[in-house]
Amino acid sequence: MPRIIPIKDLKNTSEISQMCQEATEPIYITKNSYGDMVIMSMKMYEEKLYMLDIYNKLAAAEAQIAKGIVLDSDVSIKSLRAKSNV
Repeated sequence: MPRIIPIKDLKNTSEISQMCQEATEPIYITKNSYGDMVIMSMKMYEEKLYMLDIYNKLAAAEAQIAKGIVLDSDVSIKSLRAKSNV
Protein backbone atom coordinates (compact mmCIF):
# COMPACT_ATOMS: atom_id res chain seq x y z
CA MET A 1 0.00 0.00 0.00
CA PRO A 2 1.45 3.41 -0.89
CA ARG A 3 2.62 5.62 1.94
CA ILE A 4 1.19 9.14 1.96
CA ILE A 5 2.49 11.85 4.28
CA PRO A 6 1.85 15.59 4.61
CA ILE A 7 4.55 18.03 3.54
CA LYS A 8 4.99 19.28 7.12
CA ASP A 9 6.45 15.86 8.02
CA LEU A 10 9.47 16.58 5.79
CA LYS A 11 11.00 18.63 8.61
CA ASN A 12 12.36 15.46 10.21
CA THR A 13 14.88 14.64 7.48
CA SER A 14 16.56 11.66 9.14
CA GLU A 15 13.20 9.96 9.71
CA ILE A 16 12.17 10.63 6.09
CA SER A 17 15.49 9.26 4.85
CA GLN A 18 15.05 6.08 6.86
CA MET A 19 11.47 5.77 5.65
CA CYS A 20 12.66 6.03 2.02
CA GLN A 21 15.36 3.40 2.56
CA GLU A 22 12.85 0.95 4.05
CA ALA A 23 10.05 1.60 1.55
CA THR A 24 9.43 -0.77 -1.34
CA GLU A 25 7.62 1.88 -3.35
CA PRO A 26 7.68 5.70 -3.65
CA ILE A 27 6.34 7.87 -0.83
CA TYR A 28 3.70 10.42 -1.80
CA ILE A 29 3.80 13.90 -0.26
CA THR A 30 0.63 15.96 0.05
CA LYS A 31 0.22 19.71 0.38
CA ASN A 32 -3.16 21.05 1.53
CA SER A 33 -4.53 17.50 1.14
CA TYR A 34 -3.56 17.32 -2.55
CA GLY A 35 -0.76 15.33 -4.13
CA ASP A 36 2.34 17.47 -4.53
CA MET A 37 5.53 15.36 -4.70
CA VAL A 38 6.90 11.84 -4.72
CA ILE A 39 10.12 10.80 -3.00
CA MET A 40 12.14 7.58 -3.06
CA SER A 41 15.59 6.28 -2.23
CA MET A 42 18.44 6.58 -4.74
CA LYS A 43 18.53 2.78 -5.01
CA MET A 44 14.84 2.62 -5.92
CA TYR A 45 15.24 5.51 -8.38
CA GLU A 46 18.12 3.74 -10.15
CA GLU A 47 16.11 0.50 -10.29
CA LYS A 48 13.17 2.37 -11.84
CA LEU A 49 15.46 3.97 -14.45
CA TYR A 50 17.00 0.58 -15.24
CA MET A 51 13.57 -1.01 -15.75
CA LEU A 52 12.45 1.93 -17.91
CA ASP A 53 15.53 1.44 -20.10
CA ILE A 54 14.73 -2.26 -20.47
CA TYR A 55 11.10 -1.52 -21.42
CA ASN A 56 12.24 1.04 -23.99
CA LYS A 57 14.66 -1.46 -25.54
CA LEU A 58 11.96 -4.13 -25.65
CA ALA A 59 9.53 -1.71 -27.32
CA ALA A 60 12.18 -0.81 -29.92
CA ALA A 61 12.87 -4.50 -30.59
CA GLU A 62 9.16 -5.26 -30.98
CA ALA A 63 8.81 -2.33 -33.41
CA GLN A 64 11.70 -3.71 -35.49
CA ILE A 65 10.07 -7.14 -35.55
CA ALA A 66 6.75 -5.61 -36.62
CA LYS A 67 8.53 -3.82 -39.49
CA GLY A 68 10.26 -7.03 -40.49
CA ILE A 69 13.72 -5.75 -39.59
CA VAL A 70 15.17 -9.03 -38.35
CA LEU A 71 18.37 -10.99 -38.88
CA ASP A 72 18.78 -14.68 -39.49
CA SER A 73 19.96 -16.37 -36.28
CA ASP A 74 22.86 -18.16 -38.02
CA VAL A 75 24.13 -14.88 -39.45
CA SER A 76 23.82 -13.18 -36.07
CA ILE A 77 25.67 -15.95 -34.23
CA LYS A 78 28.47 -15.98 -36.81
CA SER A 79 28.79 -12.19 -36.49
CA LEU A 80 28.96 -12.37 -32.68
CA ARG A 81 31.54 -15.15 -32.81
CA ALA A 82 33.68 -13.18 -35.27
CA LYS A 83 33.57 -10.10 -33.00
CA SER A 84 34.47 -12.20 -29.95
CA ASN A 85 37.13 -14.25 -31.72
CA VAL A 86 35.39 -17.45 -30.65
